[in-house]
Amino acid sequence: SGNRTIIKQGNRFIMHKNEAANIQRLYPGARTMPLRGGLKQTVYTRKDGVRIVSEVDGAGRIVRRYGQAPGGRRIVYLDNRRFYRNLGFGVGIAAVGIGVALALSRPAVAMPRERYIVDYDRASDDDLYEVLIAPPIERLERAYSLDEIRYSQPLRERLRRIDLDSITFELGSFEITEDQYSKLERIARAMGRAIDKNPAEVFLIEGHTDAVGTPEDNLSLSDRRAEAVARVLSEQFSIPIENLVTQGYGEQDLKVPTDGPERANRRVAVRRITPMLSQEGGEER
Repeated sequence: SGNRTIIKQGNRFIMHKNEAANIQRLYPGARTMPLRGGLKQTVYTRKDGVRIVSEVDGAGRIVRRYGQAPGGRRIVYLDNRRFYRNLGFGVGIAAVGIGVALALSRPAVAMPRERYIVDYDRASDDDLYEVLIAPPIERLERAYSLDEIRYSQPLRERLRRIDLDSITFELGSFEITEDQYSKLERIARAMGRAIDKNPAEVFLIEGHTDAVGTPEDNLSLSDRRAEAVARVLSEQFSIPIENLVTQGYGEQDLKVPTDGPERANRRVAVRRITPMLSQEGGEER
């Protein structure tokens, strides 16, 4: 539902969505047009005149995203063309799970856990900013596609994260009430600082649920939670949506191990994924 498709691979469920439709939900003024080779291009122009272009393939995967400023400056957020060229742009959506097959072990975390997984309520503004500009905790072998990052937990675990524990959801709900908007002000401020330093920064917003309900329903629900946070950050705090990607993980990463209802498991987390992405030089002139 809602342009989301759930794929079962072995004993895991993967949630995939059409990125062009997702952009239009977050930015209703965006226009989508066909390109050669089965690609589609979605374009919108920010208030500052920067033209944001996202290209997706026939499966709805982001092939690349970049910004074009009026003066000619180009900012490349991500470029997956070399990853998908051999696979084929027109392949079916089952191929989006390619990242799950990465043969990676879980990283060795040498730093204290409270610095590796930062509790939003207990962190200072400088702590939040530090996480949002931090490199991976282990050296990377190469750049990765967005799909590989989204669908490989051992890969994501090479990045520090911020748990937005102050934003919680009612059982079965993905709505963020207006009285909770102000709780996102500090993370928005830290994101803004990071983007001011590097306009090509990309942050992954992860949605999670407790274990109540089916895995399929929880995947869809968690993805809507991540998207709800992205919408508030964009609409209320002016964080550009091109700097954000969202993904739901359902009940796959319970913070409190229980099969029952648990508010702490109905949460959202943020990671900086910029160092893992292929950006082909990042900001260019």
